[in-house]
Amino acid sequence: MISALSNIWGNVWPYLVAILLFLVLIIIHEFGHFIAAKAMGVRVNEFAVGFGPKLFSKQFGETRYSLNLFPLGGFCAMEGEDESSGDPRAFCNKKPWRRFVIVVMGATFNLLLGLVLVAMTLAPQKSFTSTVIAEFQEDAVSRQSGLQVDDRILEVDGRKIHTTYDLSYAFTNVKDGKIDMVVKRDGKQVVLQDVAFDTEEENGISYLTVDFYVYGVKKTVGTYIRYTVSTAVSYCAVIWRSLIDLIGGKYGISAVSGPVGVTATIGSVAKQNLSNLLPIMALITINLGLFNLLPLPALDGGRLLFIVIEMIFRKPVPQKYESLVHTVGFILLLIFMLLVTAKDIWSLIWGS
Repeated sequence: MISALSNIWGNVWPYLVAILLFLVLIIIHEFGHFIAAKAMGVRVNEFAVGFGPKLFSKQFGETRYSLNLFPLGGFCAMEGEDESSGDPRAFCNKKPWRRFVIVVMGATFNLLLGLVLVAMTLAPQKSFTSTVIAEFQEDAVSRQSGLQVDDRILEVDGRKIHTTYDLSYAFTNVKDGKIDMVVKRDGKQVVLQDVAFDTEEENGISYLTVDFYVYGVKKTVGTYIRYTVSTAVSYCAVIWRSLIDLIGGKYGISAVSGPVGVTATIGSVAKQNLSNLLPIMALITINLGLFNLLPLPALDGGRLLFIVIEMIFRKPVPQKYESLVHTVGFILLLIFMLLVTAKDIWSLIWGS
């Protein structure tokens, strides 16, 4: 009996950790809106984590704090956020720049959390990796294509390379195993065309096999700060490129994950090694922040777009039209998320 319970707990606890960490990302995002709303003088009616039936709810001052059954989201409900209100402290009655700050702070808090998590990830490391080739593996294909020791990789297929994380993504899903590169050699930029690598495939995605090693960089206060910022920026760049590649058809819908897929990924990583959670969480929170800034209806970026339009033309878009756009956008986003969630559940159950 004890052994059976132990086995069950061993399978369950990583996913409980995943749900908890996912909730942290949600709380951080909504807290960004909350703290900005308070600072801008906007009345917050409810701060909630999760959706659906309330598990816990308590009124403190003018704000009700709630914990709901389904931990897959949350909200910061402000007075006059989606409707007109006579309250002078209502969101709709504040100046555009104040509303802009409130809306953008959710994503900003996610991005700041990502920067902190990247810093925590790099803190234990005694050195960092550069993008300068130190040596090649025996019979390296890329060396035969023109790469040399001490080459600093600057570009791969037109994409700037700042960190080895940029390099890893640039080596993903490359056709024919050949890439164009720009390297810095003896102080000059050298263009190399059709640099070849061996390839391997995993989960339907092909990867170039890196057949060289790079120099390390000594850890100092300066390099630690520089690599923290550059790695966080690389995360942002890779997420943006991934979105463009997804729209362009380089990746299929199978590459998209919703809350269920993200939770499963976090749980799987937690089960293998808890120390690997930090970079995964950094990537996810930065992803969440950037995704929310996209100028799409129902997202923070969609609201920001309407506020910017108001700033430019000095006249707000009529509330009924903005509400209609956000409602339709929310329905479409919900349908998309349901499809992605169904795909995630299918993959978890049938493994494909």
